[in-house]
Amino acid sequence: MTEKVAKVGVRRQKGYLYFIDKQGDVSRAKMARGGKKGGSPEKVARVGARKTPGYLYFLDKQGDISRAKMARGGRKRKKAAKRKARWGPGPGG
Repeated sequence: MTEKVAKVGVRRQKGYLYFIDKQGDVSRAKMARGGKKGGSPEKVARVGARKTPGYLYFLDKQGDISRAKMARGGRKRKKAAKRKARWGPGPGG
């Protein structure tokens, strides 16, 4: 579930990647296409949104800053020693 952080109303242009930078402002960079390098970031709107750890900040379809809780943890991995014992000795063993 997402929640709006700030109403900005940024209009997107084709060929640019839009993101929320470290200062909480909306920035964009030219996308790399066909072997050409991408461009350096430029500020589109100064917002100064405060970022909270554990959230992913992005520009939504309306051009506003939104955030979503990050999925943390995931599936626990088995230890390598247990996996080796389960499947038996490896090649040459």
